[in-house]
Parts: sequence; C-alpha cells; structure tokens
Amino acid sequence: MVFGLALHFLRERTAAEEIAQDVFLALHKHLRSITSDEHARYWLRRVTVQRCIDHARRHPQISVPIDDAHELGVDPPENDVFVRERLKKLIATLAPDARAVMLLRYQEDLSPPEIAATLSMPVATVKSHLQRSLALLREKMNRTGSMVKE
Repeated sequence: MVFGLALHFLRERTAAEEIAQDVFLALHKHLRSITSDEHARYWLRRVTVQRCIDHARRHPQISVPIDDAHELGVDPPENDVFVRERLKKLIATLAPDARAVMLLRYQEDLSPPEIAATLSMPVATVKSHLQRSLALLREKMNRTGSMVKE
C-alpha cells in the first residue's frame, strides 16, 4: 500500500522506493504508539501522503505533456489501458494536495471524511478538491479526445 500510493503519486519508482523506506523507518520509530491494525493503516497512509506532497513541492519537475498520452478516436472500452495511462498522466499534473485527494479517493477508496482526517483538512476542502479535479480531468480528456476526432 505504501509503495503503491507513493508510486502512483510521484510516478517515479526511485523516489517512491525512498519514500516507502522512509515511511517504514518512521513506523519502526513510532511502533509503540500504534494501537491497532486500523490505526497502523491510517498512520501509514497519512505519513506516506505527507511525504509525497513534501517531495512533490521540493521537486516540481513532474509535468507530463498531454501530447505524450495516446489518443483514441472512438469511445474506448471501460478498462482500456491507454485511457488508464492517459488519466494517470493527467492526474500527475494536478497540484500535490489535489493529487493526494484523488489518489486516496480512487486508489485507496477512502471516503471524504476519511481523506479529511488523513490529510488534516476540512471535509469541504476535500470535496472541493474532488469536484475541481474531476472537472479539470474531464475537460482535459474531452479536449484531447476532440482533437483526435477532428
């Protein structure tokens, strides 16, 4: 979970491995304060996302040109690997906080209140990030999709 979350957030294997290692070292130091399996999952998600956001802010080189995404001229099947890759690249262009909210919602399947607790932000802010990010992703997907159909 830790490595997968970091890898999807950063889209850079080496950085994700370093963050995962750092998170598990931190867990080892805080092991006595962990009271249950649920608390451990919460703690791991929270620390992983915080470290990913910090890394993304320190290294803002993550930008993926839309032209790198594979374009399709027809409506793709639901599990189309090219569309999935294009979405991953577009999500990587979101601001760190918005990217964290999207990954926790759609990769980790957390509810908005759980995301709010994990990221220490109001539920309304989480919902706002979700709405704005989804609208932005839809717009970018439609824009790139319409370029192909023309």
